[in-house]
Amino acid sequence: MKVIIINGPNLNLLGTRETDVYGTQTFEEYFNSLKNKYSSLELEYYQSNLEGELINKLHEVGFSYDGLILNAGGYTHTSVALRDAIASIKTPVIEVHISNIFAREQFRHNSLIAPKCIGSISGFGLDSYRLAVESFMIS
Repeated sequence: MKVIIINGPNLNLLGTRETDVYGTQTFEEYFNSLKNKYSSLELEYYQSNLEGELINKLHEVGFSYDGLILNAGGYTHTSVALRDAIASIKTPVIEVHISNIFAREQFRHNSLIAPKCIGSISGFGLDSYRLAVESFMIS
């Protein structure tokens, strides 16, 4: 099974950015632990701060992977273009957020991408990604 995690803007700063919200572990450290735990999977990771690059990556992998885990960061709440890209591909997408977006600022309560995803996971810290990986494994 081939699964890719795609992270959007500012998630390259995990471990140093707002550690009270996002924790102190870098995503690379966490991703390595996921790869070790799920060594039977082909698990890949991509991050970009640029909306167009995220869309290009969705187009690139969206017809050949078994699953896609997307944390679109702030674009979750603003990007019709990302929503349209998800709607255009065949690979199932799970929306992931590290924090509970519904316990934060009001503008974060609305996800433009959620209706085009097969599910959403938020509020479990970095383990939100693990839950998404496991959901692909049981489906």
